[in-house]
Amino acid sequence: MPIYEYECKDCGEHFEELMPVGAEDTPACPSCMSTNTEKQLSLFGSIGSGSSSSGSSCSRSGFS
Repeated sequence: MPIYEYECKDCGEHFEELMPVGAEDTPACPSCMSTNTEKQLSLFGSIGSGSSSSGSSCSRSGFS
C-alpha cells in the first residue's frame, strides 16, 4: 500500500497514511479526529522523474 500525505482542513495538521490504491475515503486527522482532510501533492513521487535539460545523468547507484 502506498503512503499518502494529507492535510487537515480544520486544524492544519500534516500527516501521512497508508491507503489502498484507489481508496475514495480520506482518513481522519490524528490530532483532532476530523474527517475534513485533503490529499496533498507529494514531491517524493516527482523528484528525479523526467529528463534534465542540463544533460547530466545519474550514476549506477541512482544518485548523481
